[in-house]
Amino acid sequence: MEKTNPTEEHKYQQALKKVKRIKGFYIHLMVYVVINVMILLLQFTDKERSQDFWQWQTFGMAIFWGIGILSHAMSVFLPTLLLSKDWEQRKINELMEKDRNKKWE
Repeated sequence: MEKTNPTEEHKYQQALKKVKRIKGFYIHLMVYVVINVMILLLQFTDKERSQDFWQWQTFGMAIFWGIGILSHAMSVFLPTLLLSKDWEQRKINELMEKDRNKKWE
C-alpha cells in the first residue's frame, strides 16, 4: 500500500495497531474455547470423576479465565465506543478553553 502523506501514514499505523489488537483478542478467545472444551470433555468422560462434574472445581478455571477474556474484550473494543477520537478532541478543546480563561482572570 502506497502512503501519500504523513497523515495517511499515521492513520494506516493506527488501523494496523487496532487490527493487531483485535486479532490478539480473537486468538485469545479461540484458545480459551478450545482448552476449556477439552478440559470439560475430559472431566465429563472420566468415569471416576463424572459424578463430580457439576462441582465448582470443574468450572472455576473457565469462569476466572472468562473474566480475563471479558477484560481483554473491553480493552480492545470499549475504548472506541466510549472514548472515541471525537471525545478526545472535545476534551482537548475544553481544557484549552479553560486554560485561556484562567490567563485573563
